Amino acid sequence: MDVTVTGATGYTGRHITARLLADGHRVQSITGHPDRPNPFGDQVPLLPFHFDQPDQLTAILSGSDALINTYWVRFPHGDRTYTQAVNNTLALFDAARRANVGRVVHVSIAQADRSQLPYFRGKATLETALRDSGLSHTIVRPTVIYGGGRDVLLNNVAWCLRRFPVFLLPSGDYSIQPVHVEDLAALAVDAALSATDTIVNAAGPETYRFRDMVALIRDTLGVRCLIVPAPKPLVHAAGRVIGPFVGDVVLTRDEIDGLSAGLCVSGDPPEVTTPTKLSDWLAAHADTLGVVYASELQRHYR
Repeated sequence: MDVTVTGATGYTGRHITARLLADGHRVQSITGHPDRPNPFGDQVPLLPFHFDQPDQLTAILSGSDALINTYWVRFPHGDRTYTQAVNNTLALFDAARRANVGRVVHVSIAQADRSQLPYFRGKATLETALRDSGLSHTIVRPTVIYGGGRDVLLNNVAWCLRRFPVFLLPSGDYSIQPVHVEDLAALAVDAALSATDTIVNAAGPETYRFRDMVALIRDTLGVRCLIVPAPKPLVHAAGRVIGPFVGDVVLTRDEIDGLSAGLCVSGDPPEVTTPTKLSDWLAAHADTLGVVYASELQRHYR
């Protein structure tokens, strides 16, 4: 196939692109950072998004058998907002329709239609738009993605556990069901080959209470850190204290609310059981996990 992937230099997009190339497909990428080093060299052309130039965006997508979309923003920053991200993605879907792209795979989020938090509400809006577009499509709903050396949440939990004597987590009894990035990439590529309009819930085979997962990471790293439940405002304040030292937004209020509301698990049983167990992966990567902080601002906003 000829496949267009949004964000081949990013986190999930990079793994999806590598999977496509390994399977013998031809790939081009549209990205907000076409001038960044290209990990795939001449194999994958990097082209700018051109959200504000629909004819040019349509021309870029012409000839693509499939579009795999990973574009989104984790949080508003500067002039980048959820509203802008929604409008840009709608422009992308419209260009795909005009270009007669055969298949669209859209990476959404678990339980997108079950929360009024802005992140989830925007994702739900796009899911509805894609279902109503007439495009052949699969919506992939991952939980929390980890692995591949570039994830944010698990890596930065480990980073904190390595450096601080106390780890604050939001009070409450809530769970998390992480999915490995390579398992997500496999699902996305398989979905591009499908012809069925569907939603695929992408979640790992293990579900943990969040505090138990943090304790597992701590024990696997072999570090001493006291894990203490704390009110959500205090957890957010602690993140704001750390932020200037790492040059990043460590954790937003909405992310704390989403986590503590149990939105980091699949809302429905996954249709496909992903093979990678977090417990096994942690044991294999204990020496490197959390050694270096993963900055969202550095990755997407600079």
